Amino acid sequence: MKAVKGKYYFGGVHPHDEKKLSQTAALEVLPVPETVAISLSQSLGKPAVPVVEVGAEVKEGELIAKADGAISSNVFASICGTVTEIKTLQGMNGNDETHIFIKANGKNDKSELPPLSEPSADEIKERIKDAGIVGLGGAGFPTAVKVSPKTPVDTLIVNGAECEPYLTCDHRLMCEKTDEIARGARYIAKALGVTKILIGIEANKPDCIAAFENYDDIQPVILKKQYPMGGEKQLIYVTTGRKVGIGKLPADVGTIVQNVATCYAVCEAVELGKPLYERALTVSGRAVQNPKNLWVKVGTPIQAIVDFCGGNAELTKKAVAGGPMTGVALGGFDSYTHKTTSGILLMTEKEAAADEPTPCLNCGKCADVCPMHLMPMNTAFYSAAGDMEAAAKYGNTAACIECGACEYVCPAKRPLIQAIRKTKAYLRNRK
Repeated sequence: MKAVKGKYYFGGVHPHDEKKLSQTAALEVLPVPETVAISLSQSLGKPAVPVVEVGAEVKEGELIAKADGAISSNVFASICGTVTEIKTLQGMNGNDETHIFIKANGKNDKSELPPLSEPSADEIKERIKDAGIVGLGGAGFPTAVKVSPKTPVDTLIVNGAECEPYLTCDHRLMCEKTDEIARGARYIAKALGVTKILIGIEANKPDCIAAFENYDDIQPVILKKQYPMGGEKQLIYVTTGRKVGIGKLPADVGTIVQNVATCYAVCEAVELGKPLYERALTVSGRAVQNPKNLWVKVGTPIQAIVDFCGGNAELTKKAVAGGPMTGVALGGFDSYTHKTTSGILLMTEKEAAADEPTPCLNCGKCADVCPMHLMPMNTAFYSAAGDMEAAAKYGNTAACIECGACEYVCPAKRPLIQAIRKTKAYLRNRK
């Protein structure tokens, strides 16, 4: 289908993206690390429960931890080897997480699920659940739950926006694995019982747009280069014109959104029986000698990735897991990748722009760019004063999607996202 232009939405920013550093770097495989440490917290919801013990010999793709309830995901060995430890470490987000350590034994034995041929909707849903697939766009919500909405839907929207600066792994995936993404989208559509498939791609990826114009059953939608175009609510509006209200879900307006990497993982799970234990990620930043897009095993040490790409620790002012807008700043390279780790960025002092915050100027720029029409300055003001109830009320913090656009444009360099997350944590604890 010939691509069509998406609608305009309010707010957002146009950050300097630096995608040129890695956008032409074809996906390559990172060598198998000597040891991986696989967190049992690989999705939103409860951590998985270990089903192996120290000393166990495991194959690549073997189940090592079982999902604990619906909002959880199965966890698999990403390499073939021996379980050496099961212990708690601080994860990249600062939370304590149980990790299973596996030491490689040099073998290439694999454990896979039986491939499915012409599967039914229920078989696809069950395979997605069994394979431990989660949303690979960043949120990590279990995909099995998303493909079983409580309300009827009529449209599947594939998210190929990749609006985060620096990240190009989805771009490369769309170029190199176009057919697999298309087939994965069809499996998801079948599971949902829908026939209408849209794929939203930002205008700065003309090669990807052209590639998906070759399919008669998938409608490419050209998105304006604008952050956060990849946000669910923003993407739904610009591709369909439907508005998802505050407190509502995409299914409430008849849509489900899935990332291109998730579609690819679904295709592999259905056709090859491959669980989710590796993913594509971008390694970039001006402190990286060789920016790359890599296939990386879940649980790979960050240090191994940095070394492989020629990361310069002396030039690195700030290291980030994910994208610079929504990612997590790293205190060092001694942590391990998750299913949701989309990038490792090593940024120089100039890139990081790590200026000290100054008092609020009351300029209102944060509200001007907020795609959710919120008042981030109110959350920050009352949060700093310790009045979390007022912060939540006057900033409408619960509706924030944490895109970081407000903090990006703030001339006073206020830690707005930190205040928002602090307020959200208070609301969760209160419940």
